[in-house]
Amino acid sequence: FSSRTLWRFGYSARLLKTNHFRTAASNTSFPAVWMLLAQYSGRIPGPFVVIQRNSFFTMPETVEDKGNLELYSPPPKVRGMTELNREAFKRTVVVPVLKVKKEIISTLLKSLKHTVLQRPGLKRVVEDPEDENNRLLILDPHKIAEFSLGESEQEVLKQLNIPPEVCKYDLELTYDNFKSEEILRAVLPEGQDVTSGFSRVGHIAHLNLRDHQLPYRHLIGQVIIDKNPGVTCVVNKTSIIDNTYRNFQMEVLAGESNLVTKVKENNIAYELDFSKVYWNPRLSTEHGRIVELLKPGDVLFDVFAGIGPFAIPAAKKKCRVFANDLNPESYNWLLHNCKLNKVYNKIKAFNMDGRDFLLGPVREELSKEFPLQTKEQKTSFHIVMNLPALALEFLDVFRHLLVGEPRSTAVLPTVHCYAFSKHDDPAKDIQERAEASLGTSLDGRCSTYLVRNVAPNKEMMCISFQIPADVLYKRPCPAEEKPASKRLRTSKDFSEEKLLS
Repeated sequence: FSSRTLWRFGYSARLLKTNHFRTAASNTSFPAVWMLLAQYSGRIPGPFVVIQRNSFFTMPETVEDKGNLELYSPPPKVRGMTELNREAFKRTVVVPVLKVKKEIISTLLKSLKHTVLQRPGLKRVVEDPEDENNRLLILDPHKIAEFSLGESEQEVLKQLNIPPEVCKYDLELTYDNFKSEEILRAVLPEGQDVTSGFSRVGHIAHLNLRDHQLPYRHLIGQVIIDKNPGVTCVVNKTSIIDNTYRNFQMEVLAGESNLVTKVKENNIAYELDFSKVYWNPRLSTEHGRIVELLKPGDVLFDVFAGIGPFAIPAAKKKCRVFANDLNPESYNWLLHNCKLNKVYNKIKAFNMDGRDFLLGPVREELSKEFPLQTKEQKTSFHIVMNLPALALEFLDVFRHLLVGEPRSTAVLPTVHCYAFSKHDDPAKDIQERAEASLGTSLDGRCSTYLVRNVAPNKEMMCISFQIPADVLYKRPCPAEEKPASKRLRTSKDFSEEKLLS
């Protein structure tokens, strides 16, 4: 493994932090860590594949071995197809079968369960065209070498008084019998990378196709719809997220052009227009992690709230929530989802620039709440800044955000700030950039958390810290002694001066 791969493994296996800061405790489990390691080693253990699919949909199972690849490959004539023709995928393959009396077929199935054909969508038992009292039990051709039974299979047949004769059967395969990856591997130019995964947002499948896949994009989209029940629209991202509102241009590849959808995350429903707002199903675990840190009565300031995946579950947890987003569409869908989840009166929503939100409503609320804190009644304040491309640049807002002396009873606000890093040591990189914006060291008072791998050599990180008092507060200058003001001279003074002279 490379040093970066080993870093990912070690980093995921434990929370890299500069202190034991309670609000960023890692919930990384060993299977998830193993997935990361396997991802970069090229070996993904079967039992852990489900973990990956929780947040990222893959096309149905990959072909397991070369034998399967040869047996279950579509006909060569489909190579280069750009417009889907399902009829062209018909193919007949020869497979081994046993002729068995229909009365004992169930018993034999149980006894030969490891030898019979195991492929989704294909029947293991078919009628015998020559004898209606018989059934044909299809065997796995990879386990019956040269149509000859092994000793264990022959012993099973002997006990059941079944002749150990293996027959050949012409099995017809159609488009419906092939898996997505098998279809695309057969269609795309030989040796080219095959699209094997997508994000699912309600009824929408979201792809990021590469240049060599674009000529086949409409076929790819239709295959995804055919092979994934519930998917009725497939889109491909045509630009990166580089605009102010964090959405991107997309092309509908197949299916309906309805991009208003409904999703469910952590048992909460959201509705959105996927073409106009930002939504990433891979962040569900992170949304849940942060909300888990909150307690009823806490205050959450969500600076870049989107449609509410932090704000709404926090409000349901009886936190006081201030949620903001610059995108008017996100703001409108945030209000819509507040009503949908019956927390409309528990969230104060704003449609402002993030910096203005921090300098306005956040400053005002902290200034009002901090003087009310007592030893017996303390409120925890959390500020979430999920705009990883830019959020670190907003941290300078906290410099002298409040005026006065910090109260010993007040709990300083906790910031959870997200950022991307391409550095060999992302944790160190994120901390140093945060320190540059804050103008102070965070050594010993922050923690960093690996959220996800965005792209090769690009990590999404979260740094959590309590804003240092010397950063948050601007102390008033000590009062200087003012010189005695001079008394205005009157006409009487001038007269007395004249007499004395």
